[in-house]
Parts: sequence; structure tokens; C-alpha cells
Amino acid sequence: MIDRIIFATENAGKIREVKAILADLGLEVLSLREAGLTTDVVEDGDTFEANAILKAKAVNGDAHTIVMADDSGLEVDALHGEPGVYSARYLGEDTSYRVKNQAIIDRLAGKSGTERSARFVCVIAAVLPGGTVLTSRGTIEGEIGYEERGEGGFGYDPIFMVPDLHRSTAELTAEEKNAISHRGRALADMKEKLRGLL
Repeated sequence: MIDRIIFATENAGKIREVKAILADLGLEVLSLREAGLTTDVVEDGDTFEANAILKAKAVNGDAHTIVMADDSGLEVDALHGEPGVYSARYLGEDTSYRVKNQAIIDRLAGKSGTERSARFVCVIAAVLPGGTVLTSRGTIEGEIGYEERGEGGFGYDPIFMVPDLHRSTAELTAEEKNAISHRGRALADMKEKLRGLL
């Protein structure tokens, strides 16, 4: 009987989103730290799917555990899809997102409207007891703003504008963000896949 999900992250903002979205599955959701685990995976896949699967497989689950991981990032069309799968390591592993965000804004100087088009992409991988792997993908389309806006969210959220809402993803409430975000969409899809198996 599967009774828990270990989500392979130590990112507090991410695990909050995951727990909120998966709450109605009726399974305990634990971060790596909460499960007493650590992992150090070299994310050398060339797609979000490959990296998510690498991370999920690196965590030792058991017969009662689903192990999930995600790989997500920002794709900016005018930058040929950068930072893409390198979003977390863009401009160096230890570079702050304030610096990364400003660098992207600077590289788009002189561009406006659809020339600033971008999307957040998230792929969730789930490794079930027995080794079966499921994946799901979610995206949200938007544009890169001209400055950081908002205190919520994390990472690239302050520069990612949702045109329909005229706000950045850092200006959305947790509920608003979970309903439309790339991670929210990927998790909702994964939740339906799991519901059919539990």
C-alpha cells in the first residue's frame, strides 16, 4: 500500500506548492529533508524530462513510496530558449536570481511586446514502486517584464509577466499561481495519472 510521496527537493517554496496541489491525493508528501534523505545528482540531461527522471531515480524509495522530482526552467524566445535546462545554473550555480533576472532584462533591451515572449516549463517525473516511470509536462506562456515586480514566488517569478493578469508570477497569491503555473499544471496532470493507479 503506497502511503507517501517523497519529492526530491530541498527548495522550501517548491515543496509548499507541491504539498498544496497534491493534498487531496491522501498521501503524505515529504521533502528530502523531511524524509531524512539527501541526493546530489549531476543534472546532465539535455531535456527537462531527462533531468527530472535522473533526480527521481537517484532517491531510494521503497514499496510504500512514490518518488517524484521535477525539472523546470524559463525559456526566453529572443534568447533562443535560454536559460532553458540551465535555468538553475544560469550565470553560475551560486549567482543570485536578482543578478540572473537583471541579466535577462538587460539582454532584452530595446525589445517590446511579443519580442519578450517566454514560458515557464516544468516536467514532473514519478518513479513508482517496481520502477515504472511516469512523466507530465506543464507550461505557462508570458513575457519578460522590464523590472522585477512582487515579493512572492522565487527564482525568475519577479520578471515573468502573465499578460492576461497584468502581474508577474511573484505578484500572484499562492492559490492564483498554483492554478495557472507550469508546476501546477504538471502536478495536476501527474495527480490524475496517479489517481488511476492508487
